[in-house]
Amino acid sequence: MTRVAPAAETAPAEREGLMTHRQILFVIFGLMAGMFLSALDQTIVGTAIRTIGDDLHGLDQQAWVTTAYLICSTIATPIYGKLSDLFGRRPLFIIAIVIFLVGSLAASFSTSMYELAAFRGLQGLGAGGLMALPLTIMGDILAPRERAKYQGYFLAVFGVSSVIGPLVGGLFAGADQILFITGWRWVFLLNVPIGAIALAVVITFLHIPGQKRKENIKIDWWGAVFVIVSAAPLLLVAEQGRTWGWGSLNAYVCYVIGGLGIIAFIMTERMMKDAALIPLKLFRSATFSMATLLGVLVGFGMFGALLTVPLYLQLVNGSTPTESGFQMLPMILGLMISSIVSGQIISRTGKYKMFPPIGTGFMILGFAWFTQVSYDKPWYFLSIGMVLVGLGLGQLMQTLTLASQNSVGPRDIGVATSSSTFFRQIGGTLGTAVLFSVLFSRLGTTIPDAFKDKTLAAAQAKALADPSVLSNPDNATLLGLLKKASSGDFSALGSALNGDTSFLNKATLALKAPFLQGFANATVTVFTISLAVVLVAFILSFFLRPAPLRTRSAMDEAAFQDKADATAVAAQEAANAMGSPIAPDTGSIPTVDGGASPSGTVGSTDGGAPSADSSKTRGSGPRH
Repeated sequence: MTRVAPAAETAPAEREGLMTHRQILFVIFGLMAGMFLSALDQTIVGTAIRTIGDDLHGLDQQAWVTTAYLICSTIATPIYGKLSDLFGRRPLFIIAIVIFLVGSLAASFSTSMYELAAFRGLQGLGAGGLMALPLTIMGDILAPRERAKYQGYFLAVFGVSSVIGPLVGGLFAGADQILFITGWRWVFLLNVPIGAIALAVVITFLHIPGQKRKENIKIDWWGAVFVIVSAAPLLLVAEQGRTWGWGSLNAYVCYVIGGLGIIAFIMTERMMKDAALIPLKLFRSATFSMATLLGVLVGFGMFGALLTVPLYLQLVNGSTPTESGFQMLPMILGLMISSIVSGQIISRTGKYKMFPPIGTGFMILGFAWFTQVSYDKPWYFLSIGMVLVGLGLGQLMQTLTLASQNSVGPRDIGVATSSSTFFRQIGGTLGTAVLFSVLFSRLGTTIPDAFKDKTLAAAQAKALADPSVLSNPDNATLLGLLKKASSGDFSALGSALNGDTSFLNKATLALKAPFLQGFANATVTVFTISLAVVLVAFILSFFLRPAPLRTRSAMDEAAFQDKADATAVAAQEAANAMGSPIAPDTGSIPTVDGGASPSGTVGSTDGGAPSADSSKTRGSGPRH
């Protein structure tokens, strides 16, 4: 086989002549627009969901609205990744935006909570692509070392959406009508103009050079079916288990169906091999496997902070949803700063092994700080823990994605990125289910215990002796609960915060202090569990063995490989015409790092499984 001279040691897409720097910046702008659309939707809906439930007379059904979106977006993630490897990123990203916009428009016309849940599920089908494909496309057009410094901008998108989402959601939810349309419906209608702009940007600028696959495309339909059969019941019981009961008939049905689905999925993926929805060969790479496991644990801890802290701020500190969004700024700033700084260090050195231990170490410090909270601690006390957790997350989110992408070949980047995102979402869902279940189950103990606190009891007795406190209508619900407790019915105290908690908003502090302290003590249990999980991640992070980051983008590697293959085919044809076929030279096939693999396959970047398919699939990269 004729040898092909390796490309320059650093050969980003623009240096290869495949894309100009200006084109790359436009592509990144388009990707950020799509991610902003999805990220904003998650925060804006959360603020308005209570108002929506009241208007549609289904507040007790609001959990299904969240569950439908979560299940559909999580399940769609690996499917988008695989299909984008087969058909290209651009058409799949456009389809994801269109589906999301259709779902948003339909949701704005909902007349019941069940309708809204169905349309939110449709939104979720689009959101799965909006979250996974931008990171995949980044892997196509940028070398891993360059990619790190750009990912900080993507995390900035999450930061901005986290701040303005609750604000805008609160404004819409609080308005009776805007342009003769009920205020909360604009939560979904707002996606239409933003999505139209994102779609225009993507259609105009998201053009990634590539080649069509010349082989027949084999789609893993059964894998897609079984990932739904396995994931949907488990996600459903994770969201609804606290309501149903973890040992209820509904829960056991979900356990059984999900377990059988997992077995069927693994068997299907083994039979499908390289065509699998989530190829099992990815897990032969020790780097990919460890990065995936760390992603699950970090996702567990991350959602423990991102969901519990705002709830604490609203219930204990008395913040409005909009205020709690602004009060989360320390975590967002910590995340952005550490992401940008670590990205710059990775870009300059090509090394990132240090960041998982350091990142999980910061998260350990943050959750350890959170375990010291009490109802009388001011906001700035929590902000210190937020900064620490944010500094940890910023180093972990991009690093684990880079490790996963760097451990596979260029033609598997889509499925590797989506698989990594999929498992991180599973970890986050599991964390949400477990931590919220622990939180509300602990309230049955922590709130009655807080009423036995001598200091709090003395302040409460003094307040009850004040006629103005007894006559204050804002205290009516609290006084009723205290009357039940005085007769020995402490169960009413423990379940008082399971539903509407608005009775605490304007009540006298001395009366509500035991409820606040009980809730704070319950959150300490949640933070302790998160601390234990992150501690496990910290220990495992030392076993992550990343290879040096490659200096070519996936697009460059595919183009370089295609040139080598075309030259080899031309040489073989010339030799055949002369009657002297050339024996295959198995020692000259370039690896993804530009070296050579003695085995005749594209070498692994971490000493694990081969990072690209064998020669029969070369030259068949997707057209993006």
